[in-house]
Amino acid sequence: MSTWESEEGYPVQPELGAMGILRVVARGFPLAILVFGCLGLLLLLRLIERPLFGLQRPWTPHITQFVCRNAFRLLGIRFTVTGTPIKGRGAVVANHSSWLDIFALNAPQQVYFVSKAEVAKWPGIGWLARATGTLFIRRDRREARAHKQMFEDRLLAGHQLLFFPEGTSSDSQRVLPFKTTLFEAFFDPRLREEMVIQPVTVHYTAPKGAEPRFYGWWGDMDFGPHLLCTLAAPRQGQVDVIYHPPLNVSDFADRKSLARAAETQIRAGLKK
Repeated sequence: MSTWESEEGYPVQPELGAMGILRVVARGFPLAILVFGCLGLLLLLRLIERPLFGLQRPWTPHITQFVCRNAFRLLGIRFTVTGTPIKGRGAVVANHSSWLDIFALNAPQQVYFVSKAEVAKWPGIGWLARATGTLFIRRDRREARAHKQMFEDRLLAGHQLLFFPEGTSSDSQRVLPFKTTLFEAFFDPRLREEMVIQPVTVHYTAPKGAEPRFYGWWGDMDFGPHLLCTLAAPRQGQVDVIYHPPLNVSDFADRKSLARAAETQIRAGLKK
């Protein structure tokens, strides 16, 4: 799978210095306790939840939300939500800029991410993704039918799936053209008449004086250095999650028109 690359290159990451290291420890240690302590609790609870409810997860998503809401407090990043997340059967599509999107989009509502298969193998992020019910897919046309079936099964089970139609992350300053393949699942006769799709814009504001792309994580950027840079920042910026009016699938003729409408709303949110 190809990844997007900015023509401007990657931002230069400053040296940590003594104060930077102190900030990494002061923010990173409590964050690690929060994330991995709650991950252990989630896995234990899942041992009971899975045999009782199967695909349904009535308990563990509350733990995920607790972690994500408090992660921004520990990082010192201001977090705001505009609009109202959908309730009931539906799906969410959003722009993709950073690993921080996981926290930003899990905090306001209970969703299950759809992610590229490679993420499952990543240390740390992969473990968290598997534990929280992420649906992993390979972006291969030969597997499109199988992915569509997995998509439909999870939607019919009542899961609110969230995916990034751009197919990769950007530098947080733009929205890449949407890929439309996964939108096809919403047009299944068992789903189409009652399914809604909610476009969501995730907008990052860099810390004062920092490069505008400070929170962007894309291309071949390594996770470790980006995480350290975020933890070490003398001051933090802000992330705004904007929930746009949901789109009724039945109002659209095909996946391309539905994807285009969602992309238009998300682009408009990023410009605000």
